[in-house]
Formats: sequence, C-alpha cells, structure tokens
Amino acid sequence: MEGHFQAQHPWVSYNRLLTDQTARLVGARPIEVVTMNSLTVNLHLMMVSFYRPTRQRHRVVVEEHAFPSDQYAVKSQIRFHGFDPTVSLVTVAGEEELEELLNRQGEAVELVLLGGINYASGRAFDMARVTRVGHAKGCVVGFDLAHAAGNLILKLHEWDVDFAAWCTYKYLNGGPGSIAGCFVHERHAHNENLPRFTGWWGHDPATRFRMGPDFEPTPGAEGWQVSNPPVVAMAALRASMDLFEEAGMDRLRAESVQLTGCLESLLAPHAGDWFSIATPRDPERRGAQLSIRVRQPVQAVCEKLRERGIVCDWREPDILRVAPAPLYNTVEDVHRFAEAFLTI
Repeated sequence: MEGHFQAQHPWVSYNRLLTDQTARLVGARPIEVVTMNSLTVNLHLMMVSFYRPTRQRHRVVVEEHAFPSDQYAVKSQIRFHGFDPTVSLVTVAGEEELEELLNRQGEAVELVLLGGINYASGRAFDMARVTRVGHAKGCVVGFDLAHAAGNLILKLHEWDVDFAAWCTYKYLNGGPGSIAGCFVHERHAHNENLPRFTGWWGHDPATRFRMGPDFEPTPGAEGWQVSNPPVVAMAALRASMDLFEEAGMDRLRAESVQLTGCLESLLAPHAGDWFSIATPRDPERRGAQLSIRVRQPVQAVCEKLRERGIVCDWREPDILRVAPAPLYNTVEDVHRFAEAFLTI
C-alpha cells in the first residue's frame, strides 16, 4: 500500500511517467496513449469498442499474410458477433487494392485493421492514405504497430487514426510478453457511449478509490485500462524509452534508412537463383528490415549465421528477417552480415 502512494514514483500514477514519451514516439497527444496489457489483448479491447457490425456492414479488412495473432483475434471477434469469417474477413495486398475494394463495396466494410509494417515482408503501409480512404467510406481504421513503433516516424493524431496498438518487444527493446501500448484518437476521448470492457483501473482516478459501484471512465485512452498495470514491466520500459527520447526518432529513422539501404546495396547485386529480397526497394515503404527469401532451408541459414555471431531470425517457409537496428547496429555490422550471408 505504501508503494501505491508514498514511493518515490508512486505506483498509482506510474503509467503516466511514460505518457509524454509514448505520445511523442507515435505522434499523439498525451490523452490519446496508454501503456497497458499486451498487444493482442489491446486489439481485442479496441475491437470491442470499434468493431460494431451490422447485417449491412460487417466486413473487416486485413492485409495479406497478416500476423497470425491478428487473424485469430479478428476471426474470433467476427464469430462473437454471429458472422462468418469466410465471408466477413477480407484481405488486400496493398493500398491500391484497398482503395479499389472500398470503392466497390466500402458500405459493407466496418473496420480496416492493417499492420503498420507487415511482419513477414517488411512492407510499410502508407497509413495516412489508408486512414483517409477508409474514413471516406465510413469505415473505422486501426493499426497493429508491432513492427512500426520505434521504427517509423508515426503521426497517429495527425493522420486521424481511430485506434492503434503495439508491443514493446520489437524495436522498443523489451522481451516477449513485455507491456504494450495503445492509442485512441482524442475525438473518442469523452465518448462514454462507446461499448467497452471495463475494470477499475480505467475508472477516473479522482474517484477510483471511493470504490463506488458505477464505472466512470477516465477521459482518453486511459479509460480502456482494466487492471493494475505491472510496475516492474513499466520500469523496464522507461529505461528503453529514455534512450529513444535521447536519440530522437528523426535521427534514428535517418540512420535506419542509411543502414537498410547499405544492406540492400550489398545484397541486391547477388540476388538471383538462391535468394531474393522480398521487402520493397523504396525506403519510404520499409523500416529497419530486409526480408530475404532463401532457396535452401531457412532455419539452417539462420543457424550458420548465429555460429558467426550474427543474430537474425526466420519465418516459415523461406524468409530470413534481417534488422539493422539503428539504436545499436553500425555500417560495419551490415558489411559483416553481408559477407557472412553471401559466403554461406
């Protein structure tokens, strides 16, 4: 109890130590962000509020080869509302196909939910355009920013995104299960009529400890909190966020473009029979990642690289994901990887 109210950084308001940094990281206003839960849990909480299907409007658009957890979550939400995912779930390859789809049947689409960057290909979506065309057809627009937060320059408030969620175990340096983040646009901040799953930590802090029977939501994203946030997990995230604050996303993004471009320039001339680059060539359409399709067992390639002290990862069936992270990787690291990979 003393930790809640009398610690140097009281637990009762500890999440707010991350608010301003998180808002700057994703291009939001402080009232629009909160640190809570894990990524898929946050996506479910957002869909409870923002996926409100009807017989006329029930479809959800996701990208092709969306991360499996996103697919599972969306399909379960569709089933929960009594619809069939084989009918209600629609996939698109990119912004052009999305725009064509919405022009044809936008009145049937309730929610557009894309990854800011596709986990497998490394392709970055034009989130401003996606939001604009989605709203033009009356759709709710949300994003899974697992591979975008801490990687791309984000402007969620300016783009008018309805909601977004992200993990902190990719570019934000946490491990699996580390606490996640959530964005809800300010125009939804005071809408108490939005359905939501509630818990006491989303209750207005001014009256939370009166222990009353009626829920009074905190204005903004904090109103979607359910349970006490894990203070130790937030303390670890603060250490990482301090580094991002010091480095600055503009500088990190510029370094990212340089490092990933260097990696591509070393590999592209050799692409052909036994490997190809799946990530877009345009720096604006990717983050700090190249996805390489290899024509030999991809796990074996990954292990051979690890034997040389190089850590990347792989995804079935044939994708090697290489991420020169600008916070700590260098041009020398990129050259070392390219030499080892081409030798293998």
